[in-house]
Amino acid sequence: ETVSADFPKITYIHLTGYKTNNTNFGNLFGAMEDIKYLGGMLAGARAKKDGQTKLGYMDTFPIPEELRLGNAFALGMRKTCADCTLDVRGINTWHDPVKEKEGAASLFDAGADVVFTGADTPAPADVAQSKGNKWGITYDWVGGCKVAQCLTTFYWNWGPVYTKLAKGIIDGSYKVGSDYFDADSGALGLYGFMEGQQLTKGEADLSPETIQMVRDTLTKMLAGKLNRFDVFSGPITDNTGKEIVPAGSKLTQADLDQFDPKTGCKYCMHWWAAGVNAQVPPLQ
Repeated sequence: ETVSADFPKITYIHLTGYKTNNTNFGNLFGAMEDIKYLGGMLAGARAKKDGQTKLGYMDTFPIPEELRLGNAFALGMRKTCADCTLDVRGINTWHDPVKEKEGAASLFDAGADVVFTGADTPAPADVAQSKGNKWGITYDWVGGCKVAQCLTTFYWNWGPVYTKLAKGIIDGSYKVGSDYFDADSGALGLYGFMEGQQLTKGEADLSPETIQMVRDTLTKMLAGKLNRFDVFSGPITDNTGKEIVPAGSKLTQADLDQFDPKTGCKYCMHWWAAGVNAQVPPLQ
């Protein structure tokens, strides 16, 4: 943002940001909330099958992105396990193997059956493996689900998006601004459910109805018939019992990206969904 005005012939793209000058400085990100919603369905079903009702989330930082992803997971979780709850541990890092393992162990020791993460290492699965009868969900990389107690991984496939972006910049067709893609881009994956993949051990013995629900929802996402705004369609109630999104309404991009109504969002992302055991961070 700072240097873009000084070098107007260079295009700058900020990954995971939200600011843009709509000329040569923009942002690029994807709706991982689509995939975490599906993962919540799997995790809720897994906990229910195991006779458990508690799950865990290691969020990285107190920012809208991490509340958005945790809430999407919780909404999916409640689709398959109405009694399930989600404990949250803030670890204040994107990548720290020690902190991530400590956070996962803390959640498992507090009774979580399944733990997922917003950070980069496979700590939840590795710790679940050491526990023997727990399940971890990893993030970021398709190869991050290596051990038997890895339920799934939520991963990125940046190739199609980067290729499209580069070609667009070269031929002048790319419109610099807020570029936010959904699952139909081909850049988001749920391990075990994408083309050519086999179900993991933890997925394979879930009910056929659960597996079909996830497959059907994923199919709609990949076809562009269900997107991030559909994931966050009302009615949605927060963990205090307050209605956040009424029936017939959906969140907008500003709601997904921002905490404070002063920034232009209406519903905003300064809330935790029903079933989440956590407090919202203070507004700055």
